[in-house]
Amino acid sequence: MRNAVRSTIAPLYLFGCLILGGSAQGIWQNMVLQLVGVTIIAWAIAAPADEPLAPRAKPLLLLAIVSIALIGLQLAPVPPAVWAHGQRTRVAEGFALLGQPVPWLPLSLTPYETLSSLLCLIPPLAIFCAIVCLKAYRRILLASALVAGTVAGILLGALQLSTTRGDSPWYLYPETNRGLGVGFFANANHMATLLVISLPFLAALAANGRGGTMQRRSAVLTIVVAASLVLIVGIALNGSLAGYTLAIPVTAASALIFLRPASHWRKVIAAFAALSIVAAVAALASSSIGGTRLSQDASTAVQSREQILAITGKAIVDHMPFGSGLGSFVRVYRTYESPDTVSSEYVIHAHNDYAELALELGLPGLALILVFLAWWAFAVVSAWKDASRVFARAASIASAAILVHSLVDFPLRTAAISTCFAMCLALMVVPRAPLRQEVGDIRPTRHVVVG
Repeated sequence: MRNAVRSTIAPLYLFGCLILGGSAQGIWQNMVLQLVGVTIIAWAIAAPADEPLAPRAKPLLLLAIVSIALIGLQLAPVPPAVWAHGQRTRVAEGFALLGQPVPWLPLSLTPYETLSSLLCLIPPLAIFCAIVCLKAYRRILLASALVAGTVAGILLGALQLSTTRGDSPWYLYPETNRGLGVGFFANANHMATLLVISLPFLAALAANGRGGTMQRRSAVLTIVVAASLVLIVGIALNGSLAGYTLAIPVTAASALIFLRPASHWRKVIAAFAALSIVAAVAALASSSIGGTRLSQDASTAVQSREQILAITGKAIVDHMPFGSGLGSFVRVYRTYESPDTVSSEYVIHAHNDYAELALELGLPGLALILVFLAWWAFAVVSAWKDASRVFARAASIASAAILVHSLVDFPLRTAAISTCFAMCLALMVVPRAPLRQEVGDIRPTRHVVVG
């Protein structure tokens, strides 16, 4: 019974995050996911270690602990000699003008937003612990949960587009991309990310089912083809440029999972995927922001990616070396905007997660990003050395798509995508699939012995 619960906890939690974690606007939904996530993390800590932790998982868990500690340090009061630098000197001067002693203050300019952002790390950490620490790495179930959540989002997106005026009651959040198929998200680009990262897992399911019986191969192939057609429809309904551009290199890379190692097409497809990902980033970087009214006119500072990045860069320099505090971007950015370019719309993210983290976490955050990317590159190379690790390969492609999309957007700021990303990282570190049959196989193999 306990093993059955362990086998299903990660897929069920992943599916729940896909349904409930599509936007920060869902306060109660995210609270539920965080409470469940805390329970999973506590279970992973308290559970006896039946098997040793995967060696590749240890550096990533250590990196997560260091990241949480860094955010905790941003919340701890420190003396003026530490915090009163750069833009913060104005705060210290204000106390001096009032004749008040300069107090100890946190490094974060927005402590409450920092604490809120820290809680957002619970869902991805929970699913990683469930897969790696509780050994709930049922790859077929995880991939199936991802595809099922994506298909459910597509069906909801179709309902959202059932009315022509964009006033469908099926949209879940007040601030959303009306007129587009956003599914369980508020942002069409984030739904596009989910659609794209599902593609390599469909390829992995097809490749995994190739070695079974004829009956199983036929069943798996039918399911994969049907799901692929639904995904194509979903990308069309979604209407996001990110979905259109990222689907091309991801589809090409996914083909490498299914192709035989000796195929002469592998190098050609790999080269095409690399070139198309560069073209995709260039197209997204030069486009206007989003798919709503905000993107219809890119003539103001709010709508120009280049302008937002330039302003963010100036803020990064001014808040070095410690950063402004996790979750402080909105308030910090407003202090740098020119009054001549401010409109009724306002910027809530830098549309470049790396730049935003550099502003909020400073030099320590940049160091953590570089260490993580080095670990990720090593894990990707390891995954592609072993042809039997089809789900690890799918995870490497999906995580790469999220990392690339983060150059021009903020997909990891939602519980749904951050949990998918954490699942990908977990699948890249767990060992090769066991020889025993996984839960989720289409049908157990039967043998007839004739005496």
